[in-house]
Amino acid sequence: MDIIHEVEAILGYGDTCNHCLGRFFGKRSFGLTNEERGRALRIARELAENEPHHEPEPESCWICGGEFSRIDAWAAMVAEAVRGIEFETFLIGTKVPPLVTESEEMVWSDLSLHDPEPLKAEMNREVGKAVSVLTGKTADLKRPDIVAILDLAEGTVEVQVNPVFFTGRYLKYERGIPQTHWDCRSCRGAGCEQCNFTGKQYADSVEELIGRPVIEAFDAENAVLHGAGREDIDARMLGSGRPFVMEVEAPRKRSVDLAALEEEINRTAVGRVAVHLAGWADRKMVQSLKSDKGHKKYRILVEIDGSATPDEFRAALDQLKGVTIRQRTPLRVSHRRADKVRERQVLDIECTGTQDGRYWVEVVGEAGLYIKELVSGDSGRTQPSLAQILGRTASVVSLDVVLVKTANEYGE
Repeated sequence: MDIIHEVEAILGYGDTCNHCLGRFFGKRSFGLTNEERGRALRIARELAENEPHHEPEPESCWICGGEFSRIDAWAAMVAEAVRGIEFETFLIGTKVPPLVTESEEMVWSDLSLHDPEPLKAEMNREVGKAVSVLTGKTADLKRPDIVAILDLAEGTVEVQVNPVFFTGRYLKYERGIPQTHWDCRSCRGAGCEQCNFTGKQYADSVEELIGRPVIEAFDAENAVLHGAGREDIDARMLGSGRPFVMEVEAPRKRSVDLAALEEEINRTAVGRVAVHLAGWADRKMVQSLKSDKGHKKYRILVEIDGSATPDEFRAALDQLKGVTIRQRTPLRVSHRRADKVRERQVLDIECTGTQDGRYWVEVVGEAGLYIKELVSGDSGRTQPSLAQILGRTASVVSLDVVLVKTANEYGE
């Protein structure tokens, strides 16, 4: 079927606007809009059939119902919907009624058309160009700051504000604070007498202590902390701090001064948590941080049940140095982690002093090494362990993380 007969067949379905007519051949030729292509095809067909020229009313189009005559109106709705939101780049998306999609796909199939462009694609492009003119902002198909969704059936615009990410390191000086928010175990966040109707298991977390100033600075809905591992709730995070990426959800502001934000976080969380913010990040950095298998250094205070001379204690530690430890998921976390055996290496371990009959120990281990169980043995679930080697009960009295290095920092 030649192109004139294809045009005639398309028009046989009903009144078709130039936009929609051109879209059926949207991937043919270059340098024309679909409207220009449709008008040219219509005129060519009329010349071939010796018919007078006829421009259809846009609203009579049996496919789009005149949506392409309302491009400027849609653009104005988008501009109004994003008022008060700071952004530099945007993307337009369109929800097309199923009947419209079925209608155009029926024509593609019936006439075996090979070069059509979907209505959604043209709406996205044309409204996007109009929004760019109205706002002075740039369309970005890959990483837009915001996405405006046009709902053709409802005649509404929904705005999705994409998150902002920044990275840094945090220190935790106070024991008893979890890394992230925990819902109350009894009510699962709903609020009950046990949690004083807060919905939280713990009053504060590192995530919230950092996140509250972040939410205010970015005028955001929420702030989610992604850490390079996590310390136990009763452990401090000292030294140079733990790497993290903060995900700021639905921010209405984006150009925040990170130096000023760092100062505000450290002021409001003084004595509990501190941060050093390194710069902006993205979602790929979150994935990299989560998958990083760097090493960590711990300082622990170990208590032995019974007597053990310093020489005996150091000799036991030497038997753990460089050894690969087999650890079944500890009993204390078995309710929230898969029950399996993990193998992690003790890279270095040494006694650095004593205090009131207890021993200070520094341990460098692979990410994921359970330090408390390395000492106690966890009823045989961790092998070998310090308690097993000594033949005595051993436990960690206090634990501090003093160094977290990513694999990249180790040159791995």
